[in-house]
Amino acid sequence: METVLAGLRAAGEETRLRLLALCAQGDLTVSDMCRIVGQSQPRISRHLKVLCDTELLERFREGSWVFYRAARTGTGAILTRHILSLIPADDTVLSADRARMDQVREERAEAAAAYFRDNAANWDAIRSLHVDEREVEQALTSRLGGEQIRHLVDIGTGTGRLLTLLGPQADQATGLDLSREMLAVARAALDRDGLRHCVVRPGDMYAVPLPDASADLVTIHQVLHYADRPAAAIQEAARVLAPGGRLAVIDFAPHDLEDLRTQHNHRRLGFSDAEVTAWCAHAGLTLTSAESLAGHPASGHPLTVVLWLAEKAA
Repeated sequence: METVLAGLRAAGEETRLRLLALCAQGDLTVSDMCRIVGQSQPRISRHLKVLCDTELLERFREGSWVFYRAARTGTGAILTRHILSLIPADDTVLSADRARMDQVREERAEAAAAYFRDNAANWDAIRSLHVDEREVEQALTSRLGGEQIRHLVDIGTGTGRLLTLLGPQADQATGLDLSREMLAVARAALDRDGLRHCVVRPGDMYAVPLPDASADLVTIHQVLHYADRPAAAIQEAARVLAPGGRLAVIDFAPHDLEDLRTQHNHRRLGFSDAEVTAWCAHAGLTLTSAESLAGHPASGHPLTVVLWLAEKAA
């Protein structure tokens, strides 16, 4: 009873209720919330401490950045869902907060798009700065096996490298990306390799323009660390997977290279197995394997890449 009462007291203040509603929409930093709510950093931090102490919010650190999100499990998660369900969807204060949050996300998306646009021509070279891509590709093809793929969907296809790698064993393949420059590079690669059954289209990782259960393999290769809402991207990937279909996520293990934020616009500094497992479970997927490919600092590859495979129940 005391846990519930403490949670109700924590949420029973206007600013804290606003912060709770915002963090239920995705991971946010203190600076994000200061911009959205229009209050000072010390005041926001005090409110966040109360919400974390009562387990309504979760706090996690990535390098020098600290993110907050609504609790996903336990009494705090249940209580948060009930509290927020009582607020009208058209509440004027929360609607204004959501609009400002959308603006913050749009600015981030524009910055990422500008980075992709500026680096489209040498994107594969940039990705290979931190790990040997040949090793990653060999691990992926080994894990997937050589069976025929009915429909491959590559979310955030970039230069289309996975389409050219896996396209020969697919009946149909679709690459999605928001960058027109990236799509132009990918189309040129597909034309070069004669992969006429592979197409690239504009597409958002949070709103994949494909029907439910339309793919039997979805790949997300070195994309999630740019995502504002990685869990939502996995949820959307699971939606388009057919029963028995597989999701392959390739990204960095947790690291502390802060310059990747400033120089390469990374939003997240890698992901833990526990984090990816939880996101997959929430999306109705079962993680079947997690293979770590360690970088070699002496050769200029300091980061570890992880290949996560998950499956949708048949």
